[in-house]
Amino acid sequence: MALLTKQTRHFVADTYLSFIFWTVLTSLGLCIWYFPLWHMGISGYEVLLLSDIAPVLLGIGPLRRLLRHHRGITALMGLVGVFAYAVQDPLQRLVLVAVGSAGVMLSLASVLYEDRVPATGRLDRDIQAWEAGLLPEFGGIFLGVVALLDVVTRRSDAQAEVRDAKKKDLAMPAVKRQEAAWVPAAFGFGALLFALHSMYSDSAIIGRWTWDGYPHSGPQPVPWGGLVLMALAGGFSVGHRIELTTGMLWWGVGSICAGLVTFVSGWSGFVPGLVLAFYLGSITRSILRVLARCPPGRTFFVGILWYNILVLGHVWVVAYEFVPGGPLLRERTWVVMLATMLSLYGALVSRSGDVRHEVAGVQAASVARTDRHRARSVFWACVVAGWAAMFMRFPAATKTPTPHLRDLEVDVMGFLESDTERIIMGGRDWTQRVGEELNYYVDYGPSPRKHTWGCAMISKFPIKNSTHHLLPSPHGELACAIHATLDVHGRDIDVIISHNGQEENPLDRRLQTTELARIMRESQNPFIFTGYVVTKPHAENYKILFDGGRMHDIDPTDHDRWCQYIGYRGVKRVGYARISRGTITDTEIQAGKFVDISGWQPSYARVEESHYPAEYHFPKKFHGKGVRGHFYHVFNAPRYFD
Repeated sequence: MALLTKQTRHFVADTYLSFIFWTVLTSLGLCIWYFPLWHMGISGYEVLLLSDIAPVLLGIGPLRRLLRHHRGITALMGLVGVFAYAVQDPLQRLVLVAVGSAGVMLSLASVLYEDRVPATGRLDRDIQAWEAGLLPEFGGIFLGVVALLDVVTRRSDAQAEVRDAKKKDLAMPAVKRQEAAWVPAAFGFGALLFALHSMYSDSAIIGRWTWDGYPHSGPQPVPWGGLVLMALAGGFSVGHRIELTTGMLWWGVGSICAGLVTFVSGWSGFVPGLVLAFYLGSITRSILRVLARCPPGRTFFVGILWYNILVLGHVWVVAYEFVPGGPLLRERTWVVMLATMLSLYGALVSRSGDVRHEVAGVQAASVARTDRHRARSVFWACVVAGWAAMFMRFPAATKTPTPHLRDLEVDVMGFLESDTERIIMGGRDWTQRVGEELNYYVDYGPSPRKHTWGCAMISKFPIKNSTHHLLPSPHGELACAIHATLDVHGRDIDVIISHNGQEENPLDRRLQTTELARIMRESQNPFIFTGYVVTKPHAENYKILFDGGRMHDIDPTDHDRWCQYIGYRGVKRVGYARISRGTITDTEIQAGKFVDISGWQPSYARVEESHYPAEYHFPKKFHGKGVRGHFYHVFNAPRYFD
């Protein structure tokens, strides 16, 4: 009983360190992305993406033996990556995350290689712990330190187990022959790592992939993200069924589901996404078993390099306007998905027979059953904890929102370039968190597979209907818009949030503006426009938008605009303010206050703040130096109109 308790403790510690693996892995792309975004081009720091190919160093025998005897080294490096959250300087944070990335990849590679002797059973325990690390929805640095201490202080008996296993392992010659097919094993591992990272490192990703607006919105992250956890755990739980997981019929099912989740919206895309999660979970053990039989240095080098190439492809499908060779992958997520599934096929075809022989003839059945029981207990404990968290966060049938959106006291807000459910954005649904904190309604906007930078809406008022538009973009990046109808105290009010193309593509911007004007012109409801137009005030596209859309500019005398504009029709504009920015207007907040007065005609007469009661005033805290670097600028104060 004491032995079982010790083994369980070790397994839980290894699971948490695997959670650190996924935490660091999902952080690296985000930290790198900050620099090209800030520099509006290649910055040079992108080279740190290659920190994850550190396992190539395992080709050096003395280093491999050092890590075998001192596994705490790589575990500590991983924790350094998590500790980066406490560092404010972006470059220092990136370097720490890169160190963590090198550490977690070295840890995975060294553990798989050193525990590869089948009869010890250690390899399966390592793989199951790595799988379990993908499932938790929360963590902390303290728990990571506890897990590190467990690794450092546990007695290392691996060598004794290996010696005993070699004496009993009659199948070792067959195992050694597996090293001949290390290339497909490497590509399969890179594809598996990419698929799990890009689609299942957050329980909300698949829901957002298939999101298509109100009222037929499909699955919300809460609570249906719990189904994603169940699908992964179910797949991990059957990973020992090699006949199933390495079969080509099963691969065909996974491939069909990969296609459906790539092209189909709503529940019809979400359910295949769950099946794909089950499929990927079920083949994880087979692929990692194969990987462990290959030379670690070159195999992990090629595998992680392929993973990085798939990550870049995952970025290129959206960022094609700004990267070399980008048009080749423009809006072609299906190409990346196809490459992923073919890589998995190659790995499974080349190794399925050897893996079956290894499991059937070598692994001790009683030890395997005990390990599987322990792993399944952890898998499903994580699922239960995930569902508990989902139900604690489940929104009430009738929302009672906070009076206003925090400091700025906003009822409806649009966000641009807001698609964060992608690798370079960290794969975290920030709209979900903000919506829950404020008890507001959320429209995530066009899904990540729609190849835009995204636009999102957060509303105090119920969203009755929303349509996601992909605006005409023949030359440049794909532009997006949300056209929503809100229930504002019983009155239908339409709102558009849009993100038009760049200055370099005038035809795109003209076509996009024309389409926005058509949508607004044809609506019979009162209308508010908030968008990224990229034009000077009163220039051609400005006139197309406002005159062609039958809209009024919130302040035609504001000549210091370029990206962001606010327009309205059928409501009375009360006030307008601009709050803090860097050097361009797409880094600021523009805010307007409106009241619903039927038949009111626009007036551009300026009035003092005292003209309106206090509930119509903008917050005082942003006057002068403001708070946390946010302050009224351009006018140095809000403007109010009659």
